[in-house]
Amino acid sequence: MTEAPMEQGALLPDEIEALALRVVEENRAAGRTIALAESCTGGLVAAALTEIPGSSAVLDRGYVTYSNGAKMECLGVSSEIIETFGAVSIACVWAMAKGALDRSGADVAVAISGVAGPEGGTALKPVGTVVFAKVERGDGSKPDGELRHFDGGSRAAIRRQATLCALELLLPDQVASDDAPGADSNP
Repeated sequence: MTEAPMEQGALLPDEIEALALRVVEENRAAGRTIALAESCTGGLVAAALTEIPGSSAVLDRGYVTYSNGAKMECLGVSSEIIETFGAVSIACVWAMAKGALDRSGADVAVAISGVAGPEGGTALKPVGTVVFAKVERGDGSKPDGELRHFDGGSRAAIRRQATLCALELLLPDQVASDDAPGADSNP
């Protein structure tokens, strides 16, 4: 039996690949390298970047730390942060981003954690709650975090929107905005 040829096409949606291309091109031009610490996106941001030829000049490494134990073991997130604020908190993603930066040679790190659903949400952190943090080498380690609520109606939609938002944070000289794709700003 002969196998059918693999489909020639994009692995990820066009909007994600287009933004990943910008991230690779603009960071390469700026001479910046990237590290990622992903939880609810499960490596989608790294996957998007590695779809782009030449991404090895930009992507240093990515950590998929889905469990709290992995966040602590791989990135050095303290148990106190997780116990006090939870894994879906600015404090946790900032510690994740800082841990990724400290353990890499990258210039910038972005971390993502959230509740993609359909279960796991609470009154304080409903499904669609996603937090992001960005840390840049040499910035004095000041926290740069953001909480978003994505109302995509499905786990896949929430993860797609979170991936887009994380990619936007990786653009050089980019300030996160309230008009990110699919975002409903909740301070």
